[in-house]
Amino acid sequence: VINHISSKSKWFQQFIKNEKPGCDYFIEADETDDIAKVVRPRASSLLQEIDTSEGSKKVWCTFSADQVDLNFSNSDVLLEFVRILRFYMESGVRTIRLDAVAFLWKKIGTSCINLPQTHEIVKVFRLLIERYFPRALFITETNIPNIENLKYFGNSNEAHIIYNFSFPPLLLHAMWQGSSDYLVRWSMSLPPAPLGCTYLNFTASHDGIGLRPAEGILNDTEINSLVSGMQGFGGEVTTRAISGSGQRPYEINITWMNAMQGTATGADSYQIDRFLCSQIIMLGLEGIPAFYIHSLLAGENDYKKLAATQHKRSINRGQWDLEEVDSILSDYTSNSCRVFHELRRLIMMRSKQGAFHPNATQYTLHLGKSIFGFWRQSINRDQSIFAIHNVTNTEQDLSLSNINLICTDTWVDLIAWDTLNVSGETITLKPYQCLWITNKA
Repeated sequence: VINHISSKSKWFQQFIKNEKPGCDYFIEADETDDIAKVVRPRASSLLQEIDTSEGSKKVWCTFSADQVDLNFSNSDVLLEFVRILRFYMESGVRTIRLDAVAFLWKKIGTSCINLPQTHEIVKVFRLLIERYFPRALFITETNIPNIENLKYFGNSNEAHIIYNFSFPPLLLHAMWQGSSDYLVRWSMSLPPAPLGCTYLNFTASHDGIGLRPAEGILNDTEINSLVSGMQGFGGEVTTRAISGSGQRPYEINITWMNAMQGTATGADSYQIDRFLCSQIIMLGLEGIPAFYIHSLLAGENDYKKLAATQHKRSINRGQWDLEEVDSILSDYTSNSCRVFHELRRLIMMRSKQGAFHPNATQYTLHLGKSIFGFWRQSINRDQSIFAIHNVTNTEQDLSLSNINLICTDTWVDLIAWDTLNVSGETITLKPYQCLWITNKA
């Protein structure tokens, strides 16, 4: 966590007592400062008043009162984090995630997000690890609109991996509406990651399903309709403050399993099939797939934890002990068991396919709004995989002549392990059926 630190931390307690070094590590401000343009991810007050040994002070809190932002304009703070980074690297850590890094640098009178100084600090960290720990990887966690997110690749001199934050809300919209229109538009516009860099693809995390990355792709009506639909499936919504215009939805708080219980027309019997289809789409996309434990185990909304904490994100943060996990995975009638074992099978299969390399070629197919498809080709060009997904709860016909299967090759669907007859054959896809059609099984 690089942008902020706990209000209970040693550094912040030093700030309260006016002791070194923490007394210089945080940002003081006042409502008279020009903070109107500051982009907010929350509806809470940006400035939090605290009592210190020197009287009342207001400190900068981007996210909440118990998470106080650090002052990176103080070079001592930057050096502290260089030391922390070195400690982790020397301890054997090889992947570092920079949490909420987009908010790192503050300048009064600006948006205080994605400022040039933030990118320069990421470049400094990248330079240091390439010099001293060349096998390490940086991941930037920037829950922001897609265009801004892509800038964290820099000129192959910032993040090795960026979160593909636009993917979850657009995938959710596609599954809920039974239409891949927006998913196709986004996929077509997504540039290939620079060689040696890639995307981190995910559908769910310990946070909610972020809506800011869908801005500029989905309009307000579509976002509000999606939010309303997920609330109908038992979800919550977290809002953020907008300068001069109240609040807007920031994220949907719901487990991905609960989000997949139906479509815009209501709940139906395809929850598991819809859920698996969404995960198969993620597995095939350019980048590295990442699974939240609740998705691997088909976890559902934890209303008890939500009620106990009064924290909306708690709905998606249920916990199990090892005995519980063993029990649900041994019950072959449970959703958790079915989902876990199918995902395990697919992950193992995926790991053997050169066409699913993080930098393998990807091309979006035009198969109509009911079918989302893309073509992947291995770096050495000897394997192709056509990833085909029916995103509706009705049968859909697919003409194999529309996906350019070379007639001299033998084509196999890896998921069902079926050999396909490519001579003008039309396949009827069942609701949420997926195919990985390859010439090299």
